[in-house]
Amino acid sequence: MFDRLEDLVIRYEEVMGELQEPDVANDATRFRNLMKEQSDLAPIVEAFKEYKQCKQNVEDSLMMLEEESDEEMRELAKEELNESKNRIEELEKEMKILLLPKDPNDEKNVIVEIRAGAGGDEAALFAAEIYRMYVHYAEGRRWKVEMISLNENGIGGFKECVFMISGQGAYSRLKYESGVHRVQRVPETESGGRIHTSTITVAIMPEAEEVDVELDMNDCKFDVFRASGNGGQCVNTTDSAVRLTHIPTGIVISCQDEKSQLKNKDKALKVLRARLYELELAKQHDAEAEARKSQVGTGDRSEKIRTYNFPQGRVTDHRIKLTLHKLDSILNGDLDEIIDSLIAADQTAKLAKMNED
Repeated sequence: MFDRLEDLVIRYEEVMGELQEPDVANDATRFRNLMKEQSDLAPIVEAFKEYKQCKQNVEDSLMMLEEESDEEMRELAKEELNESKNRIEELEKEMKILLLPKDPNDEKNVIVEIRAGAGGDEAALFAAEIYRMYVHYAEGRRWKVEMISLNENGIGGFKECVFMISGQGAYSRLKYESGVHRVQRVPETESGGRIHTSTITVAIMPEAEEVDVELDMNDCKFDVFRASGNGGQCVNTTDSAVRLTHIPTGIVISCQDEKSQLKNKDKALKVLRARLYELELAKQHDAEAEARKSQVGTGDRSEKIRTYNFPQGRVTDHRIKLTLHKLDSILNGDLDEIIDSLIAADQTAKLAKMNED
């Protein structure tokens, strides 16, 4: 581990040196790549420097205890020794986590698909609430939300909703949201006051750049049609909506959110790229693909990652057995506690696997 850390310190100093060069700002791509590498390396280099300083403090304190006869000075040295030893333990854990291989998609924007599963209109209403939860969360982090396609049920619910969240680290935070979300509550349409269970599925996909996915436009078939629903004067009078069919995979994407046919076409291609990229990732990581399949599934009640129980005001994440009694604030976008716990559990599992290897 320490050899690797020394190499990273050398690389960090090289990057800092390159950033000082007068002509570096002339090449925007190189400058951006260097800045990203510098920000990635900085936390681990800082932690390693502090670790070496603490090691030095331990040696100095031990030497002082051997040589010093003054009781007050010896007490100070013991205090310093204990503090440094405790900090060394903390830093070792911290550095192991920082050295874990990073998901190359972590910094990417995400495309989110929410679909109503079991439960009819009640599931569609809950899908709309979960959409708003993610919008609030994104706004809290100053990320941008852009609707791509929406299929409403007429009473304020969403049968299906596809949207994009753009912002630094969006995928790193939201990737754990993929799966079946279950709601337990008395629906507004229920006269007998019985609690119903409904489900929705959430799929989180990293946005794919053109370099990530080879897309042959000859494999794409575009149909245009008139958009339906609200949207002002232009929406229903021109053929602005687009249906994109990817012939080799059979993937179909409809997009009618924009008034311009060209913009709808661009958005549909974005979703297609993300889906094809996800298929590619699934091939690369068979084990992960199996996990994802069991998460996203069919929207059946039995495959759940999280339950939102309204009568008890609680949210339970079943993967890490975490229950929080603050349903309202979570639905208002207060997701950090759940996401931080999921990240910590993921890191712990990766560290355990690394130690096994």
